[in-house]
Amino acid sequence: MGQCETETECVKKKMKKYRVDEEVYNFTILDEEDYQTRDGGGMLRQSFRQVFDVQVRAFGENLFWFTETAVIGRPLCSCCDQQTQRAEEQAAPGEEEEEELEARDSRNTAPSGPAEIGGRTHAPLLVEPLPTHEVKDVGQQTEGEDEDLKAPLELLMEFLRAAMDRDFWLARKLCQLILIYEPDNPEASEFLPLIQKKLLEVELFPDGRTHGGLMATSEPRTTGGDQDPNSANLIPPSTTNEYAWMHGCTRKLGMKICGFLQKNNSMEEKGRLAGHKNLLAGDNSDRDARFRHTETDFSNLFARDLLPAKNGEEPTIQFLLEVVDILTNYVKKTFDRSTKVLDFHHPHQLLEGMEGFNLELSDQPESLEQILVDCRDTLKYGVRTGHPRFFNQLSSGLDIIGLAGEWLTSTANTNMFTYEIAPVFVLMEQLTLKKMREMIGWPSGEGDGIFSPGGAISNMYSVMIARYKYFPEVKTKGMSAAPRLVLFTSEHSHYSIKKAGAALGFGTENVILLSTDERGRVIPADLEAKIIDAKQKGYVPLFVNATAGSTVYGAFDPINEIADICEKYNLWLHVDGAWGGGLLMSRKHRHKLSGVERANSVTWNPHKMMGVPLQCSAILVREKGILAGCNSMCAGYLFQPDKQYDVTYDTGDKAIQCGRHVDIFKFWLMWKAKGTIGFEQHIDKCLDLSQYLYNKIKNREGYQMVFDGVPQHTNVCFWYIPPSLRGMPDGDERREKLHMVAPKVKAMMMESGTTMVGYQPQGNNVNFFRMVVSNPAVTQSDIDFLIDEIERLGQDL
Repeated sequence: MGQCETETECVKKKMKKYRVDEEVYNFTILDEEDYQTRDGGGMLRQSFRQVFDVQVRAFGENLFWFTETAVIGRPLCSCCDQQTQRAEEQAAPGEEEEEELEARDSRNTAPSGPAEIGGRTHAPLLVEPLPTHEVKDVGQQTEGEDEDLKAPLELLMEFLRAAMDRDFWLARKLCQLILIYEPDNPEASEFLPLIQKKLLEVELFPDGRTHGGLMATSEPRTTGGDQDPNSANLIPPSTTNEYAWMHGCTRKLGMKICGFLQKNNSMEEKGRLAGHKNLLAGDNSDRDARFRHTETDFSNLFARDLLPAKNGEEPTIQFLLEVVDILTNYVKKTFDRSTKVLDFHHPHQLLEGMEGFNLELSDQPESLEQILVDCRDTLKYGVRTGHPRFFNQLSSGLDIIGLAGEWLTSTANTNMFTYEIAPVFVLMEQLTLKKMREMIGWPSGEGDGIFSPGGAISNMYSVMIARYKYFPEVKTKGMSAAPRLVLFTSEHSHYSIKKAGAALGFGTENVILLSTDERGRVIPADLEAKIIDAKQKGYVPLFVNATAGSTVYGAFDPINEIADICEKYNLWLHVDGAWGGGLLMSRKHRHKLSGVERANSVTWNPHKMMGVPLQCSAILVREKGILAGCNSMCAGYLFQPDKQYDVTYDTGDKAIQCGRHVDIFKFWLMWKAKGTIGFEQHIDKCLDLSQYLYNKIKNREGYQMVFDGVPQHTNVCFWYIPPSLRGMPDGDERREKLHMVAPKVKAMMMESGTTMVGYQPQGNNVNFFRMVVSNPAVTQSDIDFLIDEIERLGQDL
């Protein structure tokens, strides 16, 4: 093939591209919403997986194409036949080449369609420019840069895993390249003999030459075996001059790629470069070689085409991979502060349909394409409760380990009522509950417990157990067998105590509210006075609820003093630690629950202060066996006494429900990942941030604290006073106007989607903001943003 008239310029441009210290391009897979064209050229949205879809056998061709399309983003010109020697001579471009490249880049052109490379057609990648970096060869690293090398090596490992079932020639060369820089890399060491064996099996080398181990020297062999991947003499079986030219650049390409990766290891999409990790050996033998992302038309696929349908495996894999893409993209954006907390729409707007998002159910099945759209839209129009600027609820944040645990739990799709169908989960629950009881302070973690569907149900369990303890006949004969029982709880306690009174037949009038001090803490003297009063009226005091971390004020009742009174009058003491129980993990703050070890039962919600994904609530009981005694019905079809294992591990008869969701695994997994010390650090950080907010606004113009003193929990309660009200004298008019400030500011927050924080009245106090922090992603800058946003939105009210 003769030289074209642009051959010299083509070679110069190619060699200039290898100097990535001048200009590099990152390969970025853009979301569909970011799909765009540049200079009128339609660029195809592609992912790195297409690199390995190309079935080429020459390492040089693959590596060259990867550099041209993935790193540079422009396909090579295939019109020229350059020789190895010429390529090396052109490796140091001069001023003319510099000007030529700058002229090309100034046009910012991109391929409008597939390009031919080595006789094959490849679609270009969609690329975005990166800042200029000075890149040196990995081999020239200075002392102390070993850590910098880890990120590119990890990325090369991703390339290797993706190549394992696509191109064994390329996989072997990648193995060898990795082992040069990390000789003890376990995966590459394991892969290399497997690859060599596979190459022999598929008879890639019909002449029978051996494929021995990695050479220690760059000196080329004249016979069989592989040369050092950095050698300029790497020439696979090929008769084309183009291959020879490519392999002449192999050493420079390899070093430049490694240097490029070393300097640019923050690429957002590097986790998507390889869709799977097929290790082909050991514990990973169950990974399917076909488990990779491919372009799939879901418009003609339906749920009936997925497993267990015949030939449903591939559609199932592709559908789930698309769902995972949706979820991981959502997770990534949740932590991006430039992303809105919510895209608010009124109920009638969502019910009427938003841009094709239709909530109505249909008789006919919809395509998987529509199902994927529905998945995206459901997240789009929802609230990002894991966002660092979401402060609206006690439960917030998005823990990645917990998320993984919830995914696994849903995949297992089992029930918690017997050991025979949930053996691992049942044991996890027992061990975790025991650990939680130890944190409470009960001797050796003795007692009982169960995970329930939220703190309200856990509190209801406590009332049921107390009633069973003192009046067990109610279980069979009903409330008519008991005297008029009364319950005691704080006026600031969670409404679930009243709800339990209503649901269990006590009646809300028999739930007696206790007075609190200005900080929202129960006054023990008021408790004793009301117990005496109830007894004098012929009522039977049964149960006292002490709150450890009230919902609004974050108040901790004086448990020890309340426990003294309960022991004096023989009452059941329950501690509602749904919000504050997590502080038991902190040596710095657990004193706020002093006396909790004296309680008969405790509610503890890890899905609140500890950041476990919803839902995760435990009812913990000091007396072993009382849960089963209270709730067991001995259903013969579930709880047979003659099973082949110890049936005391069957937990279903302790619960008021039959089917019970697996709430334990995500919590157990997070505890394993963080350790107790990790939870402690998380809790201490959140309380430090609340202290930061309190210090920032306590003397700031336009703010007034609801109560004096440092908050006990992360709850910081305050009024924002707009300029129009700051000079107004106290009175009904001012109170009425101030009452409207928080709702108006909150409405504007939601319309703009910038942040969310709760508000409410409490007793005689008009609406005020209640700020809480439980998300580990929150920083001081997010606290600053909240204050600035409140002032921006409220200054003209």
